[in-house]
Amino acid sequence: MIPDTLSEGLESYRIGQKIRALRTEKALGLTQLGNHTDLSAGMLSKIERGQVIPTLPTLLRIAMVFGVGLEHFFEEGDAPTLEIVRSKERLKMPDTMERMPSYYFESLDFPVNDRPIDSFLSEFVPRAKASEPHEHEGIELVYVISGVLEIHIHDDVHQLAAKDSIYFDATHPHSYKCASPDKATAVIVAAKDCG
Repeated sequence: MIPDTLSEGLESYRIGQKIRALRTEKALGLTQLGNHTDLSAGMLSKIERGQVIPTLPTLLRIAMVFGVGLEHFFEEGDAPTLEIVRSKERLKMPDTMERMPSYYFESLDFPVNDRPIDSFLSEFVPRAKASEPHEHEGIELVYVISGVLEIHIHDDVHQLAAKDSIYFDATHPHSYKCASPDKATAVIVAAKDCG
């Protein structure tokens, strides 16, 4: 149980309202956000309404889905101009909580608030199904580090080996699939605004 003074202090940050604003901006439902965070829609609703104060690990999971740092919820300052993300600080998350994941991803730039790009180190699981098709505003650049990766887009399948890259308009549905007997790894950079 959180003491009243601490609870009132946390309320001033309006964490729930900030989560709702991020979710609305991305047109995500509570259930969809729950699939990415392993939280129930009911729990997320309580967090958004300020009935439950999320723990820092829970808030970090939510922050990573939206590509913001924890400071997004606690300060109104400018985004930092320099951040170092140590490998041990990254959190590996699956692409979905509903079934066997197609890939795992780690944000490479999560501490930077309001950044124009999101960058991830992604690990694609061999013999897994292709990820669910998805689309988002902006462009995407994928650089394969190891293994063989298939990108499904425009009703075509593009196979990329280590050191290959692909750049595409991410407003079209696309998905990924490991096409090698061992895992494939890649760096994915998604630019939010191409204008």
